[in-house]
Amino acid sequence: MAEGFIPAHGGYQDLLAYQKAEIVYDATVSFCKQFLDKRDRTYDQMIQAARSGKQNIAEGSAASGTSKQTEIKLTNVARASLEELLLDYRDFLRTRGFSLWDKNSKEALYVRRLSKGEIAPPSNEEHKANGTQGTNKGPTPDNTSHTSHQSHKVTFNTFRVFFETRPPEVLANIVICLIHQTNYLLDQQINKLETEFLENGGLREQMTEARLKRRSQQNRNDDTGGSG
Repeated sequence: MAEGFIPAHGGYQDLLAYQKAEIVYDATVSFCKQFLDKRDRTYDQMIQAARSGKQNIAEGSAASGTSKQTEIKLTNVARASLEELLLDYRDFLRTRGFSLWDKNSKEALYVRRLSKGEIAPPSNEEHKANGTQGTNKGPTPDNTSHTSHQSHKVTFNTFRVFFETRPPEVLANIVICLIHQTNYLLDQQINKLETEFLENGGLREQMTEARLKRRSQQNRNDDTGGSG
């Protein structure tokens, strides 16, 4: 069967940026339910921004087969939504006098390793044994035995123990770290999509190329009296 001009598309669940965006969404829902009043406009705005980040990655992937422009546009929308969410978390910290972690702090570095699946999350028992439950201590692997060189599947469950034991200052900083990771992945994805579009064009160009190839093949068959 002749190769079609519509490329393979979809499969957004396999995109690392989507997987991280899904964690950000689940974490934001949990955060807002715990620490924001439902009557506060920020409650809905943060959840909607997190949802927009996740959904637009998925919709962009689904549209990629027929419109690279739409894929690029929706991926940029996802990036902008997560940037808006990032500002909301920073505002939460600033207006309450909480601290924003330095990107190279031991807490931020630990969250990045956890998010990459390089280490396993601590259990509730480890939290209690270390006396960290309900304190302002950040998520560091002090005196725990869960460090590993194996790769671990990363979902919101990886971070659930923190959302069950840590105060809002710590949790907001964790989500900020996750958003930065997601945005980094989206920036890479957008750059790749733009490069591919410049090199290969979109569906219109691919349809034109497919027609020209078909016409050229027909002309060759006519010149040789057909195949066979």
